[in-house]
Amino acid sequence: MPAVAVPAPLARNAPLRRPALAAGLMALLPLGDAIAQTRPAGGRAKPAAPLAVPARHAAVRRALGVLRADNAWTLDQQASICEVAAPPFKEAARAAEYRRRLEALGLRDVRIDAEGNVIAERPGSAGGGATVVVSAHLDTVFPEGTDVTVKRSGTQLTGPGIGDDCRGLATLLAVARAFDQAKVATRAPVLFVGTVGEEGAGNLRGVRHLFEKELAGRTVSYFISVDGTGLGVTSRAVGSHRYRVTYAGPGGHSYGAFGMPNPVHALGRAIAKIADLQVPESPRTTFSVGIVEGGTSVNAIAGGASMDVDLRSESAAALDSVDAALRRALDAALQEERARWPRSTAALSLKVDTIGIRPAGSQPDDAPIVRAAVDAGRALGFTAPTSASSTDANVPMGLGIPSITLDAGGDGEGSHSLEERYDDGAQGWLGPQWVALVVATLAGVR
Repeated sequence: MPAVAVPAPLARNAPLRRPALAAGLMALLPLGDAIAQTRPAGGRAKPAAPLAVPARHAAVRRALGVLRADNAWTLDQQASICEVAAPPFKEAARAAEYRRRLEALGLRDVRIDAEGNVIAERPGSAGGGATVVVSAHLDTVFPEGTDVTVKRSGTQLTGPGIGDDCRGLATLLAVARAFDQAKVATRAPVLFVGTVGEEGAGNLRGVRHLFEKELAGRTVSYFISVDGTGLGVTSRAVGSHRYRVTYAGPGGHSYGAFGMPNPVHALGRAIAKIADLQVPESPRTTFSVGIVEGGTSVNAIAGGASMDVDLRSESAAALDSVDAALRRALDAALQEERARWPRSTAALSLKVDTIGIRPAGSQPDDAPIVRAAVDAGRALGFTAPTSASSTDANVPMGLGIPSITLDAGGDGEGSHSLEERYDDGAQGWLGPQWVALVVATLAGVR
């Protein structure tokens, strides 16, 4: 698979569009369609040749051995980094600690960028060239002041964010350490990155900045996000459009001012219309009103009412379609509430604010990066299922860069809860081994 040069800049909240690539690399499809493969004229898409998994390479085998033998070290990293709080938009303390740990492992040019991402480089033996990026996210969903103490009981760790994504952060450290100790020489340089803003309202701000600024103009071959527990590979990006919708008017007394348009009633009309939207089962497309706010008193016509709406799909076209249907529903609710009170001169307005845009995207299961992940898992003795989700990989995938998200082993439950649990079990080390083997496959070894 040819490398993709990262364009610059990208609009922060705009849906990402794929760059124009050099002639002959690949034909670009609309955002959300499968990443293009070689297609003979008039024929069926021809899959690119699979990448060789270096499971028998002496240095790689040594690295895999280090990861298994030093599994306790990985768990210590996971627990201790999780006890450094990283609330939404306040990840600085954890970022500083993560930078210190990456520096201690001997990685080059370790730094924190303007958005708060931690970036470290392991040079390639080829002296530059296309880059492989492997990342995990620093942020959690928990507010400032949350008790982030990690409790241990046998192979089980319990604490906010212990699996999502302290497990990923520890795995990156373990892989960098194992490569160094085993003297693995990759042909391509590998960037190890701790990103900010992956969760919720963060809107992937860290990885967006990474590609807008830090990697602008640099050639990136592959992107791997390590996020969560288990042994699965996310090969398809669930895109999302998130909006805060507000109806507003002058408000007034519920009795004395009766007869004017009511923002809460307009919001209710809109919610009812949203509930009746029809969406396809395949590609899976969803909608939800998640938060509703408004009003000040039971005996007052509210001056405003709002809701937060989440739209999702694996298909960019389907996402755009349900987005258009949402807009029609919102406008119809506005017009109907105005028409309900034809004698009133009171204003009623509608405002739609974008609070998050994540691009959709997909790759076929025979894409080289997906096959590399599945083949590496098979080499380690397990079968990795493919799935769709919303992760940091959405951004590079939306740019046409081959991207996946890998689980980091073990078993997890209670994600985004205060009692989140991670159980390393008998073979938790398989997760870091898998990530290491996939990185070695994509970056090449000498």
